Amino acid sequence: MPELPEVETVMRGLAAVLQGRRIIRAETTRPDLRWPFPDRLGERLTGARVTGFRRRGKYMLARLDTAESLLIHLGMSGRMVARPVEGPPVPWMGPTGRFSDARGHNGPPEAHEHLFMETEDGTRIGFVDPRRFGCVDLMPTAEEDRHKLLDGMGPEPLEADFTPAALSAALAGKKTPIKAALLDQAVVAGLGNIYVAEALFRAGISPRRLAQTVAGARAAKLVPAIKAVLEEAIGAGGSSLRDYVRADGELGRFQDRFAVYDREGQPCPLCPGPGSGCAGVARIVQSGRSTFYCGKTQR
Repeated sequence: MPELPEVETVMRGLAAVLQGRRIIRAETTRPDLRWPFPDRLGERLTGARVTGFRRRGKYMLARLDTAESLLIHLGMSGRMVARPVEGPPVPWMGPTGRFSDARGHNGPPEAHEHLFMETEDGTRIGFVDPRRFGCVDLMPTAEEDRHKLLDGMGPEPLEADFTPAALSAALAGKKTPIKAALLDQAVVAGLGNIYVAEALFRAGISPRRLAQTVAGARAAKLVPAIKAVLEEAIGAGGSSLRDYVRADGELGRFQDRFAVYDREGQPCPLCPGPGSGCAGVARIVQSGRSTFYCGKTQR
């Protein structure tokens, strides 16, 4: 499932082609994804101008001049596709700020495109989701944080209020492993399996360590490690594993920089090699999910 950097990258790509534009046509091609689409969604989107974007955790919110916000969650296989409504392919601005070759055409829509929006400048934005685990909703902008999917989320890890003191307070009394605690969206919003593994490695903290013992000095190492990993991943366009691509059709590149994630049996980047007492990157299963770490450097 796309994590915070992938969602942020897609949102920036959408902002490049939607922000400030009016939606002149919007339609759904089926009644539901994970849950039913909102009533009259196409009708309510048609005529609205997109005024801005916000990300909350792994959710994107497009704010409209109708005082409503369109919530989009990509789920397991969802992706946003931008192309010209008609005519030959033309360049458009991708999320990195560079012009990319659009994969546009004037043929039929992509398979599994369940929602599309067309703008006044001739761009078509489609939500493609083969497995239909994504979701879309429409809500009053003033009530975003009270939405059932967003209510109770923890702080955004890249914002100023995510501090060692805040993380220490959130972990107080938690007897679950620190990895599981960081995946709890009520502790911190947007983190997932990949970036928790990478951040714990950088901070030198074992994923097995009880969360309540990370308060204090360990949290002071972990918070900047989380921020650095996320910022680097966003700069690289996220990590492309399985279904994820950016809104401009390009792949993210952060997977080329993984220190431990999906590197079972490979050398630890911090250990000098044979004779160091390091057996390389290890893999264990926690809460049904793979965890990757170095047993020598992470304590």
